[in-house]
Amino acid sequence: MSFLPISKQDMEAQGIEQLDFVYVIGDAYVDHPSFGHAIISRVLQAHGYTVGIIAQPDWKDEESINILGEPRLAFLVMGGNMDSMVNHYYVSKKHRDTDAYTPGGEIGKRPDHATVVYCNLIRRTYKTKPILIGGIEASLRRMAHYDYWSNSFKRSILLDSQANMITYGMGEKSIVQVADALASGMDISDITYIPGTVFKTKNLDLAYDPIVLPSYDEMKENKLRYADSFRVQSENTDPFNGKTLVEPYPNGVYVVQNPPQEPMTQQEMDDVYDLPYERTYHPSYESKGGIPAIQEIQFSLISCRGCFGACSFCALTFHQGRIIQTRSHQSIIEEAKKIIEMPNFKGYIHDVGGPTANFYHPACKKQLKYGVCKHKQCLWPKPCENLDTDHSEYLKLLRKLRELPKVKKVFVRSGIRFDYIMADKDKNSTFFKELVDYHISGQLKVAPEHISDVVLSYMGKPQNCVYEKFIEKYYKLNEKAGKKQFVVPYLMSSHPGSTMKEAVKLAEYLRDIGYNPQQVQDFYPTPSTMSTVMYYTGVDPRTMKEVYTPKNPHEKAMQRALMQYRNPANYELVKEALHIAGREDLIGFDKKCLIKPRQFKKEKGNYQGKNFDKKKKTQSGRNTKAGNDRNKGRNRSGKKSARGKGKR
Repeated sequence: MSFLPISKQDMEAQGIEQLDFVYVIGDAYVDHPSFGHAIISRVLQAHGYTVGIIAQPDWKDEESINILGEPRLAFLVMGGNMDSMVNHYYVSKKHRDTDAYTPGGEIGKRPDHATVVYCNLIRRTYKTKPILIGGIEASLRRMAHYDYWSNSFKRSILLDSQANMITYGMGEKSIVQVADALASGMDISDITYIPGTVFKTKNLDLAYDPIVLPSYDEMKENKLRYADSFRVQSENTDPFNGKTLVEPYPNGVYVVQNPPQEPMTQQEMDDVYDLPYERTYHPSYESKGGIPAIQEIQFSLISCRGCFGACSFCALTFHQGRIIQTRSHQSIIEEAKKIIEMPNFKGYIHDVGGPTANFYHPACKKQLKYGVCKHKQCLWPKPCENLDTDHSEYLKLLRKLRELPKVKKVFVRSGIRFDYIMADKDKNSTFFKELVDYHISGQLKVAPEHISDVVLSYMGKPQNCVYEKFIEKYYKLNEKAGKKQFVVPYLMSSHPGSTMKEAVKLAEYLRDIGYNPQQVQDFYPTPSTMSTVMYYTGVDPRTMKEVYTPKNPHEKAMQRALMQYRNPANYELVKEALHIAGREDLIGFDKKCLIKPRQFKKEKGNYQGKNFDKKKKTQSGRNTKAGNDRNKGRNRSGKKSARGKGKR
């Protein structure tokens, strides 16, 4: 097997006169199952379709889209493995310095909002040819959404891109069903019945048993309507009990989201990952230094999909769903053997996991028959009584991989849920013990995200006491094993719910554990997460109650500085934050203090109140934008919401 065609010469060499599909992608072409474009193109190929790749076309040149000619069936478009805006910008909205998905890490090889730009480029030449969009960018923007970078409320990407259809989620089943329908001669406008797709229509009769969401105009006018709409969307991400959703737009247009595709069986997962991938980037990139992203995944193994952790700031539930789908041990072992034979393999398997490494089976047996619970989470606020906390199959897999010839070490580097480990009913803590003994490279990376139970509740994370018990047990197991391994906690500043008081608590925690993070993560409002909706609307969609959200750049800088209070460059920001929080007791020479005074006269200033206002250097009763905007409309109980002057 060889790489798919990227030129007319490749097509001729492979005996292809006209391609069935031309796949336009925002990343460089990497034929590895960690890249969405590789999976979709190989799945189509396995079903008898020909696919060519146009990687990172010059969006300023209309001819760049024509290098493979017109496809017989459709164009496929994907912005990349990341949302193009996240790929381009830090949370500060400053440009990133490198792009790991571009040859040599060069920046500027794809446009902002790449999916929309590529589709419009295609549409200028091919007026009626079907365009199907997919990948994370299209999937998370499939309905109206808040766009952080432009600070605006955007329509469904289906409308702005002029595409005909979105295949959301992982897409393997949907794309084959759409391809078969097109190949049978069906018009794209008649393909309205496939799960895992979104289409546009003026005929509402095409939507089967739908829930009609608030219209785009309503949500744009009233943020509370958007919060309520997102709650409904989040309750319908399941293939077994999810409903068809309809979003009305002006001029009688409806965007219709069919329920998700059913989860893949283990055999279907094996079939996808057993396809003949080249497992590396296209050789044409070699002279430019290759593709940096390959370094992270070339010697890693994907064991599962989906996540029932449902963190509020993570879009995986909205994209992959809550039902875990797994590969068989045999499939993973066979892939490991291929890795072992690669010339640059040094004996280390870098990771075995997925969105959450230690989720290797559905949360409970009911899910595969009845679907996930609409109004109850598996782990939050506490583990469900029906949760199957069993690590035995995952542990057997790790043991098999450890025993393979030429394998020195098998690491687990993708996220683990420590609350799931702590809920394990195994009294001997077998998995936790072997994780410590065999699968950590000196440091275990975990994501408590915060230590304030108030903030953790908004995050959908367990209470801090669960993390503290996990850490205590972790160090006991290390001591018993005669190891000195550490924990690197991922922590987040400025998440909805984090007042300056909560940010100071986090700084005190870092002081107490003696941890000085070199990098910290500000909350990043990305499309279609619960936390982003909180950021935009000022309410928690789950309760429709107000939630304080740091938005002012200066306040966010202070919250971030508190996490790195030892850095002398942060002194003034930390001092100001401590005054605002009323924690001047942390300025002094005591070992509990965060900073020392630089002047001994009494600090003056008006720091009353609750929330920070940059202009007044005070904290007003509510956040100036999210808090002010309580909007017109009603909450879920039917009571009128408080009105405000302002307007995610």
